[in-house]
Amino acid sequence: MNVTRTKLHRAIVLAATVIAMGAVTGCHKKHSGINPNSLGPAPAETGAAPTATITADPTAIDVGQSVVLNWRTENATTVTIDGIGPVNANGTQTVSPSTSTNFHLTAKGDGGTAEANVRVTVRVPEAPTAPSNEAGDMGSDEVFHQNVKDVFFDYDSYDLRPDAQSSVAQAASYLTAHPAIKVVIGGYCDDRGSAEYNLALGENRANSARTALVNAGVAASRLRVISYGKEKQFCTEENESCWQQNRRAQFSLDR
Repeated sequence: MNVTRTKLHRAIVLAATVIAMGAVTGCHKKHSGINPNSLGPAPAETGAAPTATITADPTAIDVGQSVVLNWRTENATTVTIDGIGPVNANGTQTVSPSTSTNFHLTAKGDGGTAEANVRVTVRVPEAPTAPSNEAGDMGSDEVFHQNVKDVFFDYDSYDLRPDAQSSVAQAASYLTAHPAIKVVIGGYCDDRGSAEYNLALGENRANSARTALVNAGVAASRLRVISYGKEKQFCTEENESCWQQNRRAQFSLDR
């Protein structure tokens, strides 16, 4: 009987020992943790994002004056300013832009790109402008008659002769270049014939000259016509040379 009890006791002790060892072994496996090799490579660290600021002092100048640029960056490996080129991460520079300029700074780093801008306004004085000739400066009578010459007609005719064509062309060129000038065209006749007939003939001669100028590009609104007929004679002798002087369209400044 005692032998049996002793064997039973030993069996119980052995079983308890096995169970205890199993428990110890299991706990040890639970605390072994995750194998790092099974998780693959760790993600690389990302650099901090760069920052950038730029200022100008002053921000408005007259042409020829200077302005000081001042910039600051962080986390940047390369810094550039448009129109200047690569610069240090932080710095100042004196510039003299000739026109209004937008200074654009770009800072690049491992963490990305940052930009900053500052605009400098350059005041450029306006060039003085010549007074417009359309304001009413008609020039002198002497210069006018040097460029706008009277035209002459044959007896009892108001057709422009070939020699008058070149005079009209020169007159039109001068009047086109001097738009302030307004012209009065007087029609004249010699003293032969009635006063009424010569008034009509003088008007036709003045209108013939006016039409030629208009066809050459002179605005009709700048040309006024008046007929003097035979009332105002340039020459009073009774010969062809004198009569020819009276058969004319005379141009004058219409002040």
